[in-house]
Amino acid sequence: QVQLVESGGGSVQAGGSLRLSCAASGYPYSKYCMGWFRQVPGKAREGVASIYTGYTGLARTSYADSVKGRFTISQDNAKTTVALQMNSLKPEDTATYYCAINRVTTDRCLWMFASGAFDYRGQGTQVTVSS
Repeated sequence: QVQLVESGGGSVQAGGSLRLSCAASGYPYSKYCMGWFRQVPGKAREGVASIYTGYTGLARTSYADSVKGRFTISQDNAKTTVALQMNSLKPEDTATYYCAINRVTTDRCLWMFASGAFDYRGQGTQVTVSS
């Protein structure tokens, strides 16, 4: 059984920081992309950040333009847990954040999260940024 267990999130004032974490288990593929997308009711899903191990063995990351320079995605050595460090948070970052995973180990991964083309997602964690 595949599980993506998220932790972190919460409420913070603008300019503050939060850290999200996602632990994956039971995924049957050895190569995969993990990351985060966020959603606000009534708005389109947005891919936030993704990470996968490229053919060189190095991690490849992608970010939405809206979070570049503020958010950092990282992965543990076992590549089963990803973290999203969110700094300089803005009210427009308020959303439910979901961890996701799929088998696409290319830079298209982030786009696929946004389009809903992921194999599994977590239960979601709320991030609220007040002005």
